[in-house]
Amino acid sequence: MTKRTKKVGIVGKYGTHYGASLWKMVTKIEISQHAKNTCSFCGKTKMRRLTVKSAIRTLKELKDL
Repeated sequence: MTKRTKKVGIVGKYGTHYGASLWKMVTKIEISQHAKNTCSFCGKTKMRRLTVKSAIRTLKELKDL
């Protein structure tokens, strides 16, 4: 089978809907969303992106300890 999402990449799941300008914006968002991030405490690159609420909660819990 041939590769069907050469140009659009991760947003190929949306098909031909929404237009090129929108999938270019969504591409940036989804790539950063699924990327591995570095942990601010241990420095490893295994972390997934956290939501702001959960990050604030964990920082508050660390502060209380």
